[in-house]
Amino acid sequence: MRIVLATRNPGKIFELRRIMAGFEVVGLEEFPHIGEVAETGLTFAENALLKAHAVAAQSGLPAVADDSGLCVDALNGMPGVFSARWAGRHGDDKANLDLLLAQVSDVPADRRAAHFTCAAALALPAGQEQVVEGLLPGHILSQPRGSNGFGYDPIFVPEGEGRTAAELSPDEKDAISHRGRAFRALAPIVRDLLG
Repeated sequence: MRIVLATRNPGKIFELRRIMAGFEVVGLEEFPHIGEVAETGLTFAENALLKAHAVAAQSGLPAVADDSGLCVDALNGMPGVFSARWAGRHGDDKANLDLLLAQVSDVPADRRAAHFTCAAALALPAGQEQVVEGLLPGHILSQPRGSNGFGYDPIFVPEGEGRTAAELSPDEKDAISHRGRAFRALAPIVRDLLG
């Protein structure tokens, strides 16, 4: 069962191949003619569907896309859908993390609640679609810790955990992550729709 992941992010591709075991998962690196899809939606689900439909239409294959981000209570749920470009340039993890830490620098530790959200969408070339969401509650630290993961992982401590998401092993992270939860919920839907 061949599925296109609507991303060129190597960290995300590696992570999702583990989660979607049993499927032949390829990334956009195999489809150089497919350009970036503008994330113009106001929700994670809207952005995931935009990407999945565009890739399904251009590849002729079932496409899976996600949109995810960090929602910080003290920032009224931001950076949210703007997580990947919070500091202005898309995908600059260090700049995004540094800006977020500066914005919450005066927020007491007990008021740094946050959660990661992931919307995972499946789109078929004929137009059918499904979306599921996964959440991972936790809180934000004042300094990064750990070298695993990517994005905001080094400053995010999942609920019930003493380590940051960047200090967890890939298997530990997959078991609890917002992306893992969303894609595990999507996997049986993909199997049902694709037979």
